[in-house]
Amino acid sequence: MSIDLKQSYDRLFAYCKREDFAGHDPFDGLNSFLFQLTPLKHVSFARLALLQAVKRSPIDLRPVLGIKKGINPKGLALFALAELSRYRATNDAAYAATAKDLLERLMNTAIRDTASDGQSALAFGYNFDWQSRNFYAPLGTPAIVPTAFAQQALLEAFEAFGDEKYLTAAEEICTFILTGLNRSYETDDEVCFSYTPLDRTEIYNASLLAGECLARVGALTQNSKYLDIATKIARFVIRRQRSDGAWTYGGNDIQGWVDNFHTAYILLSLYRISSEIEELRAETFDAINLGGGYWLAKFFLDDGTPKYYDTETYPVDIHSAAAAISTMCELRAIDDRMLPMAQKTADWTIENMLDPSGYFYYQRRKTSVVKTPFMRWGQAWMAYALARLIEAKG
Repeated sequence: MSIDLKQSYDRLFAYCKREDFAGHDPFDGLNSFLFQLTPLKHVSFARLALLQAVKRSPIDLRPVLGIKKGINPKGLALFALAELSRYRATNDAAYAATAKDLLERLMNTAIRDTASDGQSALAFGYNFDWQSRNFYAPLGTPAIVPTAFAQQALLEAFEAFGDEKYLTAAEEICTFILTGLNRSYETDDEVCFSYTPLDRTEIYNASLLAGECLARVGALTQNSKYLDIATKIARFVIRRQRSDGAWTYGGNDIQGWVDNFHTAYILLSLYRISSEIEELRAETFDAINLGGGYWLAKFFLDDGTPKYYDTETYPVDIHSAAAAISTMCELRAIDDRMLPMAQKTADWTIENMLDPSGYFYYQRRKTSVVKTPFMRWGQAWMAYALARLIEAKG
């Protein structure tokens, strides 16, 4: 079967545009107005139980619970990145215009603050309350993950259009990282940043995203402080790689699982940081080579099916597929196995998880398919993944 990637992208983006880029999210359970009317909203166990119940249910509970669609800043950043990729591939001004519009909408969701030294700090959060096993983050709490994706979009827009406002905003994000996040772990040559200003977790991919932000702006502006801290962040994660090449999700006992998309995030962030910092390249390449081999061997079936965990296939999640495709498109520069597997995974995903209306399903489980069209988790990521694959192949 011959699959037209551009047609799949165009149909997906048209669907998302009709929805005004708004949708539900696997983690939006606490947006239930019914739950917010109860005293249970103040109980961490109840928050976690509801969030997980909504996320794992084989049927969509959101209409019953009164959970409305929303616009997620990370989703906007991913859609902007997708259109920037299409603009680079085609030089079509229509893609540039859409990317600029999405970036303007993204900036309207920004969380602004002033650091103690008077510098402007800029960050982004999620459009829902979020309860993890480690901490609680109310709606709008600044978080490094959406903030880092916003910065990536801003810097790619700066490279595409040369508008200094995008670089200025990216620099303000670095101020947030250094003044707003906690240093959960720090020695003379290692550092790990927290997920939000409210926690002290050691989540490897999240801290690496902070390193990405600092490395990219540091390289553009010749800021040696940023580059030095990014080096310490990378070394913290490299030194916690298992001997078989895998990384767990984080440093705590309850963060000991190994999954597909967090592995992809770690590999990609290490590659991006070392691309900006020459002294890191040798040790980082060794870590990526070992980790990339483990990832390809343990997380994909021969036909490109993206497994969720290294030890089991199901659920096959759209997020695993999209993160894999986009990561492989970049890692093709150092591993010639990556682009063929990206194509295989894209083919499998389009054949097995694409709805006739143009959007992608959430999960294939052992005995069922969850067809909920999650906007950030699925559609934004697949738009970005397809755009990057089209660009890479072109």
